[in-house]
Amino acid sequence: MHTFICLIRQALLGAGALLLAGGVAAQGARTVTALCSTDQSWCELAAQEFTRTSGIRVLQTRKPTGEALAQLRAESANPRTDIWWGGTGDPFLQAAEGGLLEPYRPAYLNDLHSWSVRQLAMSGNQVGGFYTSAIGFGWNTEVLKRKKLPEPKCWADLLRPEYKGEIEISHPASSGTAYTILAGLVQQMGEDAAFDYLKKLHRQISNYTRSGTAQAPNVAEGEVAVGVSFIFGFDGWRHQGYPVKTAAPCEGTSYEIGGIALVKGARNPEGARAYYDWLMGPVGQQIGARANSLQSPANKTFKPDARIPSMDSVKLIRYDFERYGKSAERRRLLERWTREVEPLPR
Repeated sequence: MHTFICLIRQALLGAGALLLAGGVAAQGARTVTALCSTDQSWCELAAQEFTRTSGIRVLQTRKPTGEALAQLRAESANPRTDIWWGGTGDPFLQAAEGGLLEPYRPAYLNDLHSWSVRQLAMSGNQVGGFYTSAIGFGWNTEVLKRKKLPEPKCWADLLRPEYKGEIEISHPASSGTAYTILAGLVQQMGEDAAFDYLKKLHRQISNYTRSGTAQAPNVAEGEVAVGVSFIFGFDGWRHQGYPVKTAAPCEGTSYEIGGIALVKGARNPEGARAYYDWLMGPVGQQIGARANSLQSPANKTFKPDARIPSMDSVKLIRYDFERYGKSAERRRLLERWTREVEPLPR
């Protein structure tokens, strides 16, 4: 009798363990782990709205694209991230090259702009084009007036002696924005001429930030006179009433196609695809403007927010995403920048 009771107890404990394990598994299936590299406000609002409408919980961390790429590489043997979205596309292409991403070709390609679909095709269906925007200048009009500084309109203007210590930019090792600037100048000027320019610009810089999203709020709040980053970021603060103006460089400028991708070996691939599709759909794409993040959206099935800056008058270079999205090219340019530019006095 005692043996029989022990067997029943063991069976009940085993069933309880199975139920508990099933409950944990079910809970895990309703949770998506994400990396977001666009503006913090967009990251947070998107996760909240997706969870509210889908019931799927989002565990999301905001990291600059360079740091997000480093994390995916570090955890490649045991991936803990399901989806990565937002931020400049070059690091996404490097992740694809390194075998860190999962191919995914959505059924709604006809809903997307051609530049978004091209990014997908170029990466073997691993990196979608999430949004686009151009590099430019933003400045605080009150600070410029107080310091009697002119408004910058061209790359050459930033080298004028009166701007020394008045310009902020992000660091290319951690910031995809800064790498887009670096790679764009190399393509625009030629490599040696671009590095000569960057050495001169280095002497003008007040601070290199970790992320390219820092320049807009720092300019808006008067902590720095001039910032170099994506134009849309500055315009978001201008529309909130801050004394900010913007310009695209007169000589021409680089631009981004922001990325979105599924991570290879994701623990919740179904939830990741659901989040991906929602982010690329009209509701998810409109979240950016609701969060005052004014990139041009990839989805063309809705009318974009009127505050999103037009790129029609911006002189865009022919940015070679395929070449400058490769890991070896990024590493080579960053090593040269670290060797030749970063150690110079300011």
